[in-house]
Amino acid sequence: MKKTALLATVLAACIPATALANPVLLISIDGLRPGDVLDADKRGLSLPNLRRFVTQGAHASGVTGVLPTLTYPSHTTLMTGVTPARHGIVANNSFDPTGINQGGWYWYAQDIKVPTLWEAATRAGLSTGNIHWPVSVAAKGVTWNLPQIWRTGHADDAKLIDALATPGLKAELEAKVGAPYAMGIDESLPGDQLRGRFATALIAAHKPQFLTVYLTALDHEQHAMGPDTPAARAVLEKIDAIVGDLVAAEMQAHPDAVIALVSDHGFEATQTAINLYRPFIDAGLITLDKDGKVASWLAMPWISGGSTAIMLARPDDAALAVRVKALLDTLAANPANGIVRIADKAQIAAMGGNPQATYYINLTPGYVTDIYRGPTAPVVARSPVKGMHGYFPGPANLRATFMVMGKGVARDKDLGLIDMRAIAPTLAKVMGASLPDADAEALPLQP
Repeated sequence: MKKTALLATVLAACIPATALANPVLLISIDGLRPGDVLDADKRGLSLPNLRRFVTQGAHASGVTGVLPTLTYPSHTTLMTGVTPARHGIVANNSFDPTGINQGGWYWYAQDIKVPTLWEAATRAGLSTGNIHWPVSVAAKGVTWNLPQIWRTGHADDAKLIDALATPGLKAELEAKVGAPYAMGIDESLPGDQLRGRFATALIAAHKPQFLTVYLTALDHEQHAMGPDTPAARAVLEKIDAIVGDLVAAEMQAHPDAVIALVSDHGFEATQTAINLYRPFIDAGLITLDKDGKVASWLAMPWISGGSTAIMLARPDDAALAVRVKALLDTLAANPANGIVRIADKAQIAAMGGNPQATYYINLTPGYVTDIYRGPTAPVVARSPVKGMHGYFPGPANLRATFMVMGKGVARDKDLGLIDMRAIAPTLAKVMGASLPDADAEALPLQP
């Protein structure tokens, strides 16, 4: 018996640490504010599955996000533990001053400049999966991948997913679910419910040891109707049921799993839109052709919801930078334009924002930057949306969510206000993996 016990001890010591680590399910609810869960009863919300994370696990009182507080930059920080300046996903849409990319987004993981949690998990010997996570097309380290991408909503978009997903995975899961996979452009509640079913089918079929799942309907509803509205609350309560199904499936597949739930940003209610293109056109910084399309430019807004990066065609042209700053100062001097801050390159760098931008404008809550609507569109108009994010990080309304429960995680533990960059190294540590390039240390989740 003594020899057997000694042999068992030696063998255990030889097993890599990752073999003893916890599987992780990472769920993102786009636009979920911490108070929606922490103060659910006060807000009249029935969220039994989300509330479990608070009572049975650890949670942050809030998560300070990145510049800008947008979906794609934030989700990439959640996967890497570094700022947009370092990981390279500095906006939702790629910079496209002449519109040739037709509204293309940062869909492609090859644009990420640092290692991700998928890669860290793979290096640790874990299998991985993904359902619809932003910036996941051709992501390294994903064993079973249904990436997020769309073009027009045409039926050909389904073929695009077929071509870019793990070969055969979409058809396999469609057969198990008994329904076609949701189109990438579909941000509705039924789209989330369908993706939830595909995620549970993936868990049952392949048991990935690290799985990312992204749900988007709450963000969509808050843009359309505003945050903390009856419509948004109703959608969140339905998403709560999706989360319950995902947790149940994961615990059945991996009783020792740790389940993390995150969001990318909060929300501000909006009423007013500022069109920065019009003053840039009027100042001769943007030149249009006879059809009203951009023919050339010296300076261009790169909009990000409640903030805007200002790009120069010649970034080293000091005279051009002075000319643009004078225009921005004039706009900011008028309170009707809603500009509360103009950050320069040094200030942008300190916030970890777009290193290509010469200036970055932040708007007051209630204002959004509008898309280009032609040369005669007014500078100030009614906002086309009732809720927005993308502002500079920091304010309480823009804080994101982090909650985690499972094996080895303390119960009813308040982590306080945390930095979004701490989440990825925390989850890497749970999996027995590492992200040495992360900007922050792992959070203490143990009792």
